[in-house]
Parts: sequence; C-alpha cells; structure tokens
Amino acid sequence: MPTARISGIESPIVRGPSALNYFDIAWQSRTYIDEALHVKLPRDDIGMAINSAVSRSQDQLHIHFLCIRTDLFEALRKDERRIGNKWAPLSVPLLGHHYIAMWVTGEHLSPNNPFSFLAERLSGAMPDMAIVVVGFTRAEGSKGFVILADRINEQSGDLANGEELLDHDCHIATIGKKPTSG
Repeated sequence: MPTARISGIESPIVRGPSALNYFDIAWQSRTYIDEALHVKLPRDDIGMAINSAVSRSQDQLHIHFLCIRTDLFEALRKDERRIGNKWAPLSVPLLGHHYIAMWVTGEHLSPNNPFSFLAERLSGAMPDMAIVVVGFTRAEGSKGFVILADRINEQSGDLANGEELLDHDCHIATIGKKPTSG
C-alpha cells in the first residue's frame, strides 16, 4: 500500500519518469508470502496484480500479491517462445479473457516499471486495464518477469480483473512438481 493516496492504475503518478516502481518494491518483499505459508516458494509461483478501475475493491492503488494459478503457469510455459520484449497476445485465453504479454529480463523489476510499459502501448485507456506481473524462469534458465495486461470488454463481460489469475488458496505451493506443457 503506498504511503501517498494514489487513485489506481489510471494515475499518472505511477508511470512518470520519477515514479516509484511499486511492483519492484512489492517483489522485494515476497518473503512475507514464504513466511505466511511456511515454505520458500520459487519465484515462478508468485504473481502481483492490479485490477482495472471498475474491478478494484478499494478506491486507491493496491497490489494483490499471491501465488499464481496453476493454469496460468501452464499457459505461460506453453506460450514461452511467443512472449518477447514487445506486447503480443497470448495464444490461449486465461479464464476466457484475452491477455497480452511481454517479457522483461532480470531478477528484479527495477528499472522496468510495468505501468510505464503499458502506458507506452496505450493512449488514455489505463483505467480500463489490469496488469499482472509473474516471476518466470525460461526453459533455458534465464530469469525475468512476464507482464500481462487485460482490457475491459463489456460485451464479453470482461472487467479486467487481473486478480483472477492469482490463487488465494495457493494450490501451486502444494503441488510438489508442476506439470509442464508443450
């Protein structure tokens, strides 16, 4: 939770050149999840999400920080070769919603601010967007992050709720060996 009141994903404060990188700050505190679960989770099991303005539960910026759903892990593994350093659609919908994704290399998100990446792609649609950031290790071993984004589509009932890709029960932590796809 920021120390200053910030409305949410639509605020220019989160993406300006001197903006704090809230995702990087949150990522650095992921040990709190390990402590709560009494297990050290691999970075690939953890995700952070910010919902669109219409889907958020509080009237200010906050990051949902939990385990990811196992089907999200499988989808990212399946699409790994398609996820590059430019935004591109995932080949499969996630929970019926069509996300775009991009890859950022590194152990940490600094200096890469997911808000800025998304704002560069869009013009004025930030309130309609959700961002999900997942720690990810590519098959060849390089570490980084997959940044996912979804846009509200009222016709299909998609309210851009990125939190839907996170697992409040943290099932991925109890799976021992995760399945791999294609």
